[in-house]
Amino acid sequence: MFLSVFDIFKVGIGPSSSHTMGPMVAAGRFLDQLRASPFHARGLRASLHGSLAFTGVGHATDRAVILGLAGFSAAEYDAAKAEEALARIRERRQVAPEGLDPLAFDPETDLIFDYGPSLPGHANGLRLMATDAQGDVLLQETYYSIGGGFVVTEEELGRDVAPADAVEVPFPFRNAAQMLEMAERSGKSIAAMKRANEIAHHGAGGLDQGILRLWQVMSDCIDRGLSTPGILPGGLEVRRRAPVLLAGLEAERGLNLAPPHSVNDWISTYAMAVNEENAAGGQVVTAPTNGAAGVVPAVIRYWLNHVPGATAARLPEFFLTAAAIGGLVKANASISGAEAGCQAEVGSASAMAAAGLAAVMGATPEQVENAAEIALEHHLGMTCDPVKGLVQVPCIERNGLGAIKAVSAASLSLRGDGRHLVPLDACIEAMRQTGRDMSDKYKETSLGGLAVNLPNC
Repeated sequence: MFLSVFDIFKVGIGPSSSHTMGPMVAAGRFLDQLRASPFHARGLRASLHGSLAFTGVGHATDRAVILGLAGFSAAEYDAAKAEEALARIRERRQVAPEGLDPLAFDPETDLIFDYGPSLPGHANGLRLMATDAQGDVLLQETYYSIGGGFVVTEEELGRDVAPADAVEVPFPFRNAAQMLEMAERSGKSIAAMKRANEIAHHGAGGLDQGILRLWQVMSDCIDRGLSTPGILPGGLEVRRRAPVLLAGLEAERGLNLAPPHSVNDWISTYAMAVNEENAAGGQVVTAPTNGAAGVVPAVIRYWLNHVPGATAARLPEFFLTAAAIGGLVKANASISGAEAGCQAEVGSASAMAAAGLAAVMGATPEQVENAAEIALEHHLGMTCDPVKGLVQVPCIERNGLGAIKAVSAASLSLRGDGRHLVPLDACIEAMRQTGRDMSDKYKETSLGGLAVNLPNC
């Protein structure tokens, strides 16, 4: 299956691509199915399962489902209108999505958190139902939110059959070995091959403009995070730190007191600014998920602001290279914390950022692959154990360290010739196996790790 740069990077809302964006997308898909059906529904019901149930409140999954059933979408989310809609739905106990009659829906009784076993297909499962006037089910669909805002139905899950109208792409690499072989044979960079695939699939119109739009949203998110103080919602009383960190760094720079390693603090501050915005429910770009949304933009901002010779004209090369690596990880392992732990989120993001940075700094395809492997390898085994189910602790700082690792990985790869012992494909497979063997307690359920060892949480 072809994964576009706009599949890996999507504009959405916080705090979670799998627990917020995905359920909202699923609700929208169900409304479309209901509009196309012969049934005249009178009401709706929903049930959340697995990780969506255990950490759903902390990830705003309940809000996402309610708003999705009311017709809201992540890409065009308006926070003020959403709050008005939620108040109206709770008061009237109904939703009124466009193209359908008002449908009975009481969030208190029609949205169920099922704390039993996960549904068989994936840790992030939800069922949506349309009912008649008596409450009998007319239409039901099971959805799985598989990470990064991707959603599949029960029927679609695991089906890897190309659609009838699938377009052949000139460089159909499905793993890193094929990618490097095609690069050598064609003489093209990874970004150039990815660009050719994008053009074959979507056409050339708007590709670079769309990528620059992604960066604009990312950059705006960094700036909001750097300038917005306060306490994050959710009850942990986590203080936004990015504005304070920025003030300290700027003061040091003005007095020429900053030690050389303070560049790491700049990188962390950029990443934390994004993830503090994400935790507050702000607009972010999946990269490849919301929980890891700070890594790629932090590395880009570092490159643009701190590396001599950097230019925004090469941003498409960064994004296309990063998307190629992200697509390999998603296709051959996972980008879902609920499926494989945080190695699948921050680890994947770090690999993508390392590859992108290496590319714009002149790396060969072999060095790009090496950069991605170094970054991913040193996230293997990382658990997903959010305290109180919130995308705050340890997630925010973890993005900062993931960005630092990405820069270090790119730098190491550029000092070599691309030859190394562990291929990226082997590292991705190791991540898949590690995620399979990892206890569910450490896969976004908040049943283990920091989530149960931090007192009074």
